[in-house]
Amino acid sequence: MGNWEGVRLWGGGDAAQVQARLAAGADPCAPSGSGGWTMLHVAAELASPEVVAAMAGAARELDGLAEGRSALWLAVYSGRYENAQVLAAAGADPWLPMMAGWSPGRLSLAGPEPELFPSRPAGVWLTPVEAEAAALGRELKATLTGFHFDGTGLLCVADVDAAEAVRRLDGTPMSEEELLAHYDVEVDEDFDPEEEDEDAWRWLDDVQDLRLVGVTDVPGGCVVAQPWGYQPQTPVVGRTLSTGTIAYGVYANPKSGNQGSIFTDGTITGWDLHPGGSPWEDATSDEVLLSYLYRSNAAAYACGYVGLCPPNARPVTGPPDAWVLLPDRDYWHDSVRS
Repeated sequence: MGNWEGVRLWGGGDAAQVQARLAAGADPCAPSGSGGWTMLHVAAELASPEVVAAMAGAARELDGLAEGRSALWLAVYSGRYENAQVLAAAGADPWLPMMAGWSPGRLSLAGPEPELFPSRPAGVWLTPVEAEAAALGRELKATLTGFHFDGTGLLCVADVDAAEAVRRLDGTPMSEEELLAHYDVEVDEDFDPEEEDEDAWRWLDDVQDLRLVGVTDVPGGCVVAQPWGYQPQTPVVGRTLSTGTIAYGVYANPKSGNQGSIFTDGTITGWDLHPGGSPWEDATSDEVLLSYLYRSNAAAYACGYVGLCPPNARPVTGPPDAWVLLPDRDYWHDSVRS
């Protein structure tokens, strides 16, 4: 019985079951799969405070690292703040540097519980840039949450407005009436193409033309979106719109998860990224912070990366400021025209 086989930790876990295994000699610091993760790490992210307290009381090492992070760090990152308090009370060090310098305590300063660990050492704070990023993160999470995102393509572009984006892409803006005629679509006779109802354009989901994208102005730039495809973050679109600036693209692939890309001044500088996912052990300081601020929210991550702050979710969910039909070309391989 001195092992963890059959023990469930997700969904809070079973405190009585965990205590019985601990009494039988099970080691909370025992490996749990690859990457050096321990049962204590898993509990910190998934289990109840009661389970974490039981494991912490039996752990021989509370600050052991797995992929560069401790169980306490993982509790903070996952938003399991009660678990973090339990681990700190048991002796885990909130101020132990890890993950590009982000200790569990310093990471908490950027989140919704900045007073989580009151014993903050002198000289530990957020830089002005980090504090600004954290403030933007709070706004974006409040705005870009709670909507269907799977299948959506997105490109967030700094310092380029919608009109300039359309010009650069050589696109053709189309009204709802023109779209109906172009795609030879029949809709209910009561359909009003000028209606401000966000569902009024949902008939386009049945069209799913990869050349058709939505473009919307937002403070600081624009958002190019396609509710049914990957076009906004293809290399040609990304390189064209990022000339002289920066853009972050996302395709919420229903089969493989969110795929991110970075375009800087017409060049692809990041590809096959995982916005909204956990940071790798060798992540930069900026990447760790963004991953924490926008955990499991790829749309907010893309906006936050380039500093855009849309006032609502419409640039992502639609309807956009303008529907734009792109020219027929190879958006994966064509050279970018000036």
